[in-house]
Amino acid sequence: MTSAAPHLPETVLIVDDDPEIRQLLRQYLEVAGMRPLLAADTGEARATLQQHPVDVVLLDVMLPNESGLDFLRWLREHTRVPVIMVTALGSTIDRVVGLEVGADDYVSKPFEPGELVARIRAVLRWAPARAAGAAAMVASTIHPVAFRFGAWRLDTASRELRHADGVLVPLSTSEYRLLTVFLMHPRTVLSRERLVELAHRRALQPTDRSMDIQIHRLRQRLRDASDGQLFRTVRNIGYALDADVETMSADA
Repeated sequence: MTSAAPHLPETVLIVDDDPEIRQLLRQYLEVAGMRPLLAADTGEARATLQQHPVDVVLLDVMLPNESGLDFLRWLREHTRVPVIMVTALGSTIDRVVGLEVGADDYVSKPFEPGELVARIRAVLRWAPARAAGAAAMVASTIHPVAFRFGAWRLDTASRELRHADGVLVPLSTSEYRLLTVFLMHPRTVLSRERLVELAHRRALQPTDRSMDIQIHRLRQRLRDASDGQLFRTVRNIGYALDADVETMSADA
């Protein structure tokens, strides 16, 4: 009878310049059965990534020499490792920028140990689904898909958003994900919680208003007024894309 392979602890790279926070996080994760690795700056973090396989990175925004957001950009260019940003309480702009650059989730200081561990485990659960989704996107380039809605067309292979007058509108990663969610659920009211779950694969925090900011930015991209024709705000519930959506080959 063959015995099952032993479960290996999840390896979490903690990148924070505060030694007390690093040690505190190490204790939290060790108690949770995880394997923490510590880095005081992005230089140490890069060296650690070259020496050890890492399952998730816990990354502080405020770091010496190189910011956490700049390091996140480097991570997204070179790796697919999930990243949870650590932000100051109430720092909405850091959260929004982090999500646009490619963070998988964020946690605010001060944080509860249980919440932190739950977020890490949630990101690890979502990681295989993201990898499968990336593979599916690569496969879809053989038969690329485009969405046509109103005067707009979005090509999912090139991620190009183009108006009928020929103007090409650039989209951040966060904006592209959010718009795609709306296009796959036309004329459907989606709560903020559901939008965050579908677009960013994370849970919505009670005080989190980043989704409202992202909707505002997307409206600006699509030349939509605050009470726009494309995006409808349903008070105390969420948002809806009020447009018929046509799906076609990107070659059409």
